[in-house]
Amino acid sequence: MTSRRYFLGLAGTIALGVVACQGQRQSSVSTTSEASSEPVSLYGAGATLPSFLYLKWFSEYNKKHPNVEISYQPVGSAAGIQQFTSNTIDFGASDVPLTDAEISQVQRGAVALPMTGGSIAVVYNLPGITGLKFSRQVLADIFLGKIKQWNHPQIAAANPGVALPNQEILLIHRSDGSGTTAAFTAHLSAISPEWKEKVGTGLNVAWVTGTGIKDNAGTSAQIQQTEGTLGYVEYSFAKQLNLATIALENKAGQFIQPDENTAAKALATVKLDADLRGSVPDPEGADSYPIVTYSWLLLYKRYDDPRQVTVLRDVIQWGAREGQQYATDLGYVPLPTAVAEQVIDGAKQLGA
Repeated sequence: MTSRRYFLGLAGTIALGVVACQGQRQSSVSTTSEASSEPVSLYGAGATLPSFLYLKWFSEYNKKHPNVEISYQPVGSAAGIQQFTSNTIDFGASDVPLTDAEISQVQRGAVALPMTGGSIAVVYNLPGITGLKFSRQVLADIFLGKIKQWNHPQIAAANPGVALPNQEILLIHRSDGSGTTAAFTAHLSAISPEWKEKVGTGLNVAWVTGTGIKDNAGTSAQIQQTEGTLGYVEYSFAKQLNLATIALENKAGQFIQPDENTAAKALATVKLDADLRGSVPDPEGADSYPIVTYSWLLLYKRYDDPRQVTVLRDVIQWGAREGQQYATDLGYVPLPTAVAEQVIDGAKQLGA
C-alpha cells in the first residue's frame, strides 16, 4: 500500500519539478559550457502519458549535467499544445502530433519529435477478479452506455467460468483535454461505426455516459479507491499501481493484455511521415495490443538563447539513445533504432 500511495502521490503532484524548479517558470539562464556553473533552465508542460519517463530522464540528465535544470508539468496534451502555441513554455509534449493548422500558429516554427511510445489500458476494480476479456463490441457498448452491469451476458460470454457480480459498472473517463483520450477514442471510432457517428475522436469528446476525472493520476486513484469502477489510463500508471487490466480483442480477433511487448508489436505498424507524425487506431498483428500511441516533444525551431538550443539538442540525443534504457521498466516502449536516429536528426532543425 505504501508503494501505491507513493506513486499516486508522485503522479498527482508530478510537477516534475526536477532540480528545484518545482513547477514555477524560471527565466532561462544562459550557458552550455560543462565547465561553467551557471545554470540553464528549461520549462515544459503537456501530456501526462510520458510523465514517469520524463521524470526519470530529467533527473538522470541532471546528474550528468548539474548546470541543466529541467521542469515539466503534466497538464495534459491539450493544455500542452495550447501553452506551446501561445509561446509560454520552452517545450511542450503531446500524445497526438501537431496539425498543420497548429504548426502555422507558431511564429517561431515548430518541430514535433516522438520520444517514446505507450499503450492505453482499460482498467477496473473488482476484488478477486483478474484477467477479464472484452470483445470489441463490448468495449464500445460500455462506453456508449448500452452495457451497464458487470454480469451482462456479452461480458459473461467472453469470460466463461468467471463469477461476475450483479453490480453496476461505474464508468469513468477523462474530463480534461487528453492525448490518452484521443488515442482511446480513435480506437473506438475504428471499431464501432456507431461510436464514430455519435461521439468521434479527439482530445475532448462529448461523452454519452460516465463521470469525468482529471488526468491519468486522478483516474488511477479513482479506480483504486472505488469497487466496480472501469476506466482507461496510460499503461505506465496501470503498471506502477498494479491496476487490473482488460485483455482487449484486437483486429486479428485475439484477446491481448497491454504490456511493453504487445505495445511494441503494435507501434511497429505505425508509419511516420517526413515530419515524424503518424498513428494507428487499430493495428494489424495477432500479438498487437490494439490501443497505442507515440508521445511527442514539441519544440521551437528558433530560440532566443543559442545555449538553450545546444542543451535541447543534447537532451534529445541522450533521451533518444541512452534514455531509452529506462522505458521498459516504467511501462513504455523504447523507440525503434531507426526512429531514434530520425529524432536526433530532426533536432538539428532547432536554432537561434
